[in-house]
Amino acid sequence: MNCPKCTGAMKQVDFQGIIVERCSQCYGLWFDEFEQDRLKEHKGSEVIDQGDVTLGTKYNTVDQIQCPRCTTLLTRMVDLRQPHIWYESCPVCYGTFFDAGEFTDFKHETLGDLFRRIGLKGRD
Repeated sequence: MNCPKCTGAMKQVDFQGIIVERCSQCYGLWFDEFEQDRLKEHKGSEVIDQGDVTLGTKYNTVDQIQCPRCTTLLTRMVDLRQPHIWYESCPVCYGTFFDAGEFTDFKHETLGDLFRRIGLKGRD
């Protein structure tokens, strides 16, 4: 499987029996159906997100990409709890792609995220 953003080779990464794919070039992460939610609950699972956040931010601007599993056009999504996180999701196989650094951010909700979600201006 190749990365939908940079076409680099995706390598399997195993964290406590949950296998995801990580790009060997841009370090983006591909999660099959709901794996990101399962891993979010596992302590220390952010270790799979090894990419540079700056590189991830650069690739976050790449859109109109195809699912690496079924070639369907991925849909840009926003995390409801942390609306600054944009990721891509497949409407057919329900896989998701997170750019480098996004899974770690997704996993660690801050007090500022809570304030933004309830409509208050928080201090970060």
